[in-house]
Amino acid sequence: MTQPTPPQPAEGNPYAPQPGTAPQPTGGNPFAQQPGAVPPPPAYVTTPAPARGNLALGIVAAVVAALVTAGIYGAIIGATEREIGYAAIGVGFLVGLAAGKIGGPNPVVPVVSALLALGAIYLGQLIGIAAIFADEFDMSVTTVLMDHFGDLAKGWKETVDAMTFLFFAIGAFAAFSGAKKAAS
Repeated sequence: MTQPTPPQPAEGNPYAPQPGTAPQPTGGNPFAQQPGAVPPPPAYVTTPAPARGNLALGIVAAVVAALVTAGIYGAIIGATEREIGYAAIGVGFLVGLAAGKIGGPNPVVPVVSALLALGAIYLGQLIGIAAIFADEFDMSVTTVLMDHFGDLAKGWKETVDAMTFLFFAIGAFAAFSGAKKAAS
């Protein structure tokens, strides 16, 4: 028994109509579902993305990011017993990123995120000092923060140096530029 030979392309064009084949329809959608075919499964329901360009939500996101990153920065300082500049930069960048992604291109967002980053870095340093004291005096960090906040602030003032202000400046710059980049 011999096999039938497939039709050869006309003049080298594999897409040209072949002799002896049914003509293709010229109108309509060639990718449309054919009669008798199994329909595709229904699409999954997804939640809409958060609204961009909402100034109030952007500020709320920046505040939340500032509080979370301040706690993480404080834990890093408490664990290592020293300031780490890269962590301060990360605090600023994450605050700016959160603000810019949700707050959008509003010109207030980078300024507010830079100010919140300064507060987050300061709070993180206070949490770090509290963690160090809590370790030394066998107390909880919360107790040190709540009962001895004045002493913590006074101790921070005594230990502040040029590097501390450099970390503040770089963290604020990272927040400002992170918010601008995330908004675009």
